[in-house]
Amino acid sequence: MCGIAGLFAKTRDTEARLGTDLAAMLSELAARGPDSAGVAIYRDPVPEGSVKLSLLHSRGDEPDWARVAADLGHALGGHVALEVRGGSCAIARADAGGAEAEACLRAVAPDISVIATGQAIELMKRAGAPAELIVRSGLSALEGTHALGHTRMATESRVTTEHSHPFSTGPDLCLVHNGSLSNHNRLRASLRREGLTFATDNDSEVAAGYLTWRMAGGATLDEALEGALRDLDGFFTFAVGTRDGFAVLRDPVACKPAVLAETDDWVAMASEYRAIAVLPGAEDAEVWEPVPGRIYSWSHEGEGTTRPDASTRGDLTGVV
Repeated sequence: MCGIAGLFAKTRDTEARLGTDLAAMLSELAARGPDSAGVAIYRDPVPEGSVKLSLLHSRGDEPDWARVAADLGHALGGHVALEVRGGSCAIARADAGGAEAEACLRAVAPDISVIATGQAIELMKRAGAPAELIVRSGLSALEGTHALGHTRMATESRVTTEHSHPFSTGPDLCLVHNGSLSNHNRLRASLRREGLTFATDNDSEVAAGYLTWRMAGGATLDEALEGALRDLDGFFTFAVGTRDGFAVLRDPVACKPAVLAETDDWVAMASEYRAIAVLPGAEDAEVWEPVPGRIYSWSHEGEGTTRPDASTRGDLTGVV
């Protein structure tokens, strides 16, 4: 079944409570996904030439993070700042390129996985109920510009922290998915020939890899999602995060639920309206069901906020 939540801040006040609001949304979706949960929050970007690494200890317990930071800093020849987020997860900041930092980490701490890289993304995931992730990651205290969340009820591949969403396969890009893809094995093989690597056998990681591959070739996020409508076979509702914004897409059949809402302060999407109803000002929001096969995206690029034209919106039938 799974539950998806996304929240895009349009004001500073919403940024300040982004973690609190996303935690409330995830809690409302807990019944849709008791197996595992994950969040990606975009916040506090590092400058050009530096990188954030979202780290996961593969055994799920708490390693000696201070030693990991010290060893990584020594390998890179500089200081590495590290924040622990829930024992098995941590966020590291280093004055280095992403590929260099990942290579050094593999050398000094081979039992630590990099689950996201970029300048703004911070990704945390955990097997078990969403409430545990929310508490242990300190999500409610985090500010940010936008965020995605996922609660998983596994219908394919194993229930482990590594198989939890979001999946990040490129700098500052991540995806959460409700549904299933029938051609992911063939597509995974094709993308591997293009140089992509995958950490799991999960179909949703392939969808994220597909978008990464398209965007590495010069496509915009919207163009990459247009390609997904052609090349991904199966049922899906996607929410995708980038450094500057996020997008929502349902497949042309659209049997997986989704609802979008917008106010002057925020844009939100969720698998069920009750996850949006907990947000401040939800009672005055414009609410609609995303039209099947249509891309909805918002961005902080440049000044102001870009948004889909009102004429592309769906109706409320069966949503609220």
